[in-house]
Amino acid sequence: MRTSRGAPCVGTVYHSTKEDMKKQIIPFIIIIALLVSGLAFGIYKYAALSKDLDAQVLASKDRENQLTQALSEREKEISDLSEALSSEKERNDDFEDQIDDLEDDLGIVQKIQHTDSELLEKYSKVFFLNENYIPAGLSDIDETYAFQKEKDLEFHKQGIKFLEDLLDDAADEGINLKVASAYRSFGTQAALKTGYTVTYGSGANAFSADQGYSEHQLGTAVDLIDPAQGALITTFDQTKDYEWLSKNAYKYGFILSYPKGNSYYQYEPWHWRFVGKKLAKYLHGQGINFYDMDQREIDKYLVNLFD
Repeated sequence: MRTSRGAPCVGTVYHSTKEDMKKQIIPFIIIIALLVSGLAFGIYKYAALSKDLDAQVLASKDRENQLTQALSEREKEISDLSEALSSEKERNDDFEDQIDDLEDDLGIVQKIQHTDSELLEKYSKVFFLNENYIPAGLSDIDETYAFQKEKDLEFHKQGIKFLEDLLDDAADEGINLKVASAYRSFGTQAALKTGYTVTYGSGANAFSADQGYSEHQLGTAVDLIDPAQGALITTFDQTKDYEWLSKNAYKYGFILSYPKGNSYYQYEPWHWRFVGKKLAKYLHGQGINFYDMDQREIDKYLVNLFD
């Protein structure tokens, strides 16, 4: 409705303004609605993702716990197996030690069985060797070691290396020792004693053994001489040769059978008997004589006689 001049009326203007405002507000409302809807959707998605993530975390922890438990069980199994293996190894080691001990014992028994027990017996008026006794084996002493080159000398085949080592090492140190006498058979000793008895009568018993009582019949005794003296005499103990023997003979298994003050024969600084390194070392270290020991104690060294 217009005025007389054609201007719009007030009601029309107000309605038009209201409509315009609606048109302007609606887009904002739509935008806000969209934003709210998007936000709600985002919150929903976040919540869904968070829930899913939590579920995955829980599942992962469960899996971790399962794996940890499985690992612990496996470690326990390995530990149990390791202990069982260690225990079995100890039993095997004990068994092997027992076998070794048995083998050692068997070896000792075999060594004793194959070693002539006579070789460490006390003779010299104590034990007797009959006319049939001959050492298990004898070897010729090389003439370079002999006092008389034309005289055949023999020594126990298992002990001759010790004798040769003694004589060689002595020579290396300027000591000139020679073998005057070694193995003598029962018959040879009988003839020798008869000759001494004819010459010296009963006095021969002081320095010469009857047949069967001589260490020489064992094949492990020698009479050593200083060629410069040319005879078996007690002053041999005043030579550097005897001094060397006193300090070193035990290292090769030899001992002086009849030292000063013995109860069997006169002092014989030339007469040396092989008894093995172990026993000779013991006697030397203790400062005692072979014939002063109990025979049962001596017999313990038989197994090591030729070691």
